Parts: sequence; structure tokens; C-alpha cells
Amino acid sequence: MNKRFNNNERPEEFSRVRIPEKRANEIMGTVESLLGANKLRVRCMDGLVRLTRIPGKMKKRMWIREGDVLIIVPWSFQNEKADVIWKYSPPQVNWLERKGFLKS
Repeated sequence: MNKRFNNNERPEEFSRVRIPEKRANEIMGTVESLLGANKLRVRCMDGLVRLTRIPGKMKKRMWIREGDVLIIVPWSFQNEKADVIWKYSPPQVNWLERKGFLKS
């Protein structure tokens, strides 16, 4: 039996949610403010506020706003700075909150 979906009713999409890897020194964080020139201030899950930059390959492909949840990698030689490597979509953020990865 074929079931048609209205534009309002879409089947729930299942996708994998990327979790930060401790081995690769990845940390989850929330954007506090946009500083311009591809720089952000991010509050990380380890309690630090880091100055992060958006790499060139991500610059035009995704837009980052205040409140977005990201995965960042701190620089090996300067821990208070980092690079953005991943941005979570709103359904992925909901899943992370339900599973306890994010402190609401």
C-alpha cells in the first residue's frame, strides 16, 4: 500500500550523528558571538571560551550563527584558539540533548 505524504508530513529521516573523538582532541562547543573575518567566540564543553576560525573549505558552504553547536579542534601549540570542523543541524542537536551529550 502506497502512502502519500503532504508537504507538512514527512517521514522521519534517520542519519548518523557525529560525536567528537577524544583521540583526535575534538571538543563540542556553542557559538557565543561572531567576530567577523571568519572568527568566532565559542564556549566549549571543557569550560573554556576559545577564539575559533572557520577554515576556507567550510567558509562558503555553511553559515554559522550564534547558538549553533559545533565540533572544534584546539591548536596544538595554542590551546585558547581552535578550528571549526563540524556544524550540527537542528535535528542532530535535539538528538544530542536527548541522549545527554549536551548540557541544556
